[in-house]
Amino acid sequence: MKLKEVSTSSVERDFILAALPIYKDIPNWVRPLDRDIKAVFDRKKNATFQHGDCTRWVLYHENGSCIGRIAAFINEKTVKEWYNEQPTGGIGFFECINDQAAANLLFDTAKEWLAARGMEAMDGPINFGERLNWWGLIIEGFHSPQYKMNYNPQYYRALFENYGFQPFFEQYCYAMPIDIKLGEKFIRRHNMVGNDPAFRAVHYRKSQRQKFVEDFTTIHNKAWRVHGEGKETTVEEVLKEFKEMTPVIDEKVIWFVYHHDDPIAFWINIPDINQIFKLFNGKFGWIEKIRFLWYLKRRYCTRFIGLIFGIVPEYHARGIDGYILVEGTKVMQELKLYDEYEVQWIGDFNPKMVNLVRGNTTNRSRRFITYRKLFDDNKLFKRMPRLQY
Repeated sequence: MKLKEVSTSSVERDFILAALPIYKDIPNWVRPLDRDIKAVFDRKKNATFQHGDCTRWVLYHENGSCIGRIAAFINEKTVKEWYNEQPTGGIGFFECINDQAAANLLFDTAKEWLAARGMEAMDGPINFGERLNWWGLIIEGFHSPQYKMNYNPQYYRALFENYGFQPFFEQYCYAMPIDIKLGEKFIRRHNMVGNDPAFRAVHYRKSQRQKFVEDFTTIHNKAWRVHGEGKETTVEEVLKEFKEMTPVIDEKVIWFVYHHDDPIAFWINIPDINQIFKLFNGKFGWIEKIRFLWYLKRRYCTRFIGLIFGIVPEYHARGIDGYILVEGTKVMQELKLYDEYEVQWIGDFNPKMVNLVRGNTTNRSRRFITYRKLFDDNKLFKRMPRLQY
């Protein structure tokens, strides 16, 4: 076996294509768009390079065929985050044949690169960037993945655990039909708020993007500041995300709640565009873009995805969760926009959010593990602590 660091266009191409033979007999796999994978490692497109660094390797068989790949990275904003007792880097975009020796060589190479830069542990498989994308190893629910969601053969779990990775936290997705009758507790919470005219729920409007971006930023920073999970964001960062989302935004599935004129909650969803991207085999040129818009306009996506849900701390336990869910769901059901809803992953370190979602469905659709490997085997391993509200 031979390793090559990604430093030329040909090796970069092999990094992209290394996944294809591994998934050739796995029909539920959806090939990610090549441009999305490349963007993670593009210094001009990934802002994480402003406070971090990464590298990649491709593993070759003696006959010259690609048999694996891995990326290692350091994000200075999370290296010493509140939940880390040691400097911690990350690995991701791991693909490998079912061979422990090959996997060990990839893991060892990443570990050595991270250790040489002062890291004492590594998490994986994770993203070089936000947790929203490419995070965790799937171990349950091997149906077609959501957009920018990790997917892997089932044998990957053994490759990680045999090397010494331990579960740092688990991640759960939940799915439900859109015509489901919401539970009584959500109705009660909705009524607690709905009878007060000071509260109102409104859906997103593209014509008022700047206002909604500012309101999202306000809610996000208040909600996430209270327990330290995730970083604060800026209007500029959020505006960039909403601009990129514009082609796929469905105004009726993005909701905000206001108390008088103060933004206090959001519920952000998008269509499951991977239902379209699975038709493109990783490509997204001008022909695919035209086809994409055509499919979107004709509502080819039958499922929509919950990306993020937030309530400012002052309004916790006041029924706002039930209010926004009932108001939004009522419109979606009346318009018959989609058949199914799936919540993107929720960490087991956030039991309050897990209980909120489970309150209306017991259909856990997927389960992931984010692993951690301590470089010092004598050090006590600790799982991700629960969030404190």
